[in-house]
Order: sequence, then structure tokens, then C-alpha cells
Amino acid sequence: MRSRELRPADFLPLTPAVLHILLALADGDQHGYAIAQAIEAVTDGTIRMGPGTLYGSIGRMVAGGLIEESSRSRGRSDDDERRRFYRMTALGRRVLESETERLARVVALARAKNVLRRPEPA
Repeated sequence: MRSRELRPADFLPLTPAVLHILLALADGDQHGYAIAQAIEAVTDGTIRMGPGTLYGSIGRMVAGGLIEESSRSRGRSDDDERRRFYRMTALGRRVLESETERLARVVALARAKNVLRRPEPA
């Protein structure tokens, strides 16, 4: 018996941790600590991921096929050999695209209902 192929919709909605990890990896391969730093930077410090949340999420994302360990650091003398680098898989990219499209629809609905103001013209 063959298991069915996972679709992006099977993962939605994403948790904030998974969403931000995928967004950080959209810039390319990164190790765990760099992912946490990137998330903190882009959220102006409003989201800080402790090691348990970060590495627990990464482990589930690897198991789910959203990200995979990368061999980026192997052979580089400037990286600590204990660091694990991660990259987004094709499935992870499709899931990220689906989630951001879903969120865009939510924002459009909020604007249509005057819950969220339209951005000021530049």
C-alpha cells in the first residue's frame, strides 16, 4: 500500500515558529543559531526562540520533509564542525508559498472589514 503524497495544505496553518524558520531559510542555508538570530532581527525582537522551541521545531520540520540538513559546513574551516546547517526543501517552499498566500487573503479580508487600515500612500 502506497501512502499518499503530502500537499502543502496538509501543513496549514503553520505555527509562528515554523513560519519564521521557513522565512529565515528562504535566504539560504543557515545553522540553528543563525536562524534564531534572523528571526529576532526581522521581528524587532518580538519573537525570540529558545533552543527547545527552535530545535524541537527543526526536528519536526525535518521529519515532515519541510527542511533538510545541508552539507554546507562540511569542509569549511571557518565553521564549527558541530553546527548543523539546514535548507528548505521543495515541499517546504510550496508550503511557505501556500501559507503566505493564505495570510495575504486574511489581511485582505481584514482590510475589507475595516479591521486593518490600508497602508498610507508613499
